[in-house]
Amino acid sequence: MPLALAALLAVTAPNATAAEPRTAFYVQGGVAEDAQSATIGVSRDWRWEKQYSFGRVTGQWQGEVGRWHSDSQNSTQVGLTPALRLHPNRWSESWFIEGGIGANVIFPKYNTEKKEFSTTFNFGDHLALGKRFGAQQQHEWSLRIQHFSNARIKRPNPGENFLQFRYTRRL
Repeated sequence: MPLALAALLAVTAPNATAAEPRTAFYVQGGVAEDAQSATIGVSRDWRWEKQYSFGRVTGQWQGEVGRWHSDSQNSTQVGLTPALRLHPNRWSESWFIEGGIGANVIFPKYNTEKKEFSTTFNFGDHLALGKRFGAQQQHEWSLRIQHFSNARIKRPNPGENFLQFRYTRRL
């Protein structure tokens, strides 16, 4: 909920300045208690940014397709997530903290020997620490923690937590 409130404040804040949107492609790998994942995706920067006393906030859309492999099945995950990035004033401009909550469809329903999702629709929320590099800041990496669950729409709702590494190439 605090992330959603921050997103609302950032989008509606006065004095927000236009930023030049960029598109990027990414690949990501992750591990969970009972699964491994491989993901490809595309992101698109929002056309604004906001400077606060603690740092600069930007945003982007992230769309992705992932494949989860567990001990008992393979599932495909398709998601769309709005994400906010904070570039803290006390850090180098190339470092960022990112968070987002998005909608995901995971089919067939995710099942392992220990966990069984009750819905194909799930939310995915993440928190990441990342760094941009390269002559035009066109490369970036991030270490991410992402949680998938259905927010108690239906039980059981065991959720799954992934530790992920992402490489992004900005155009």
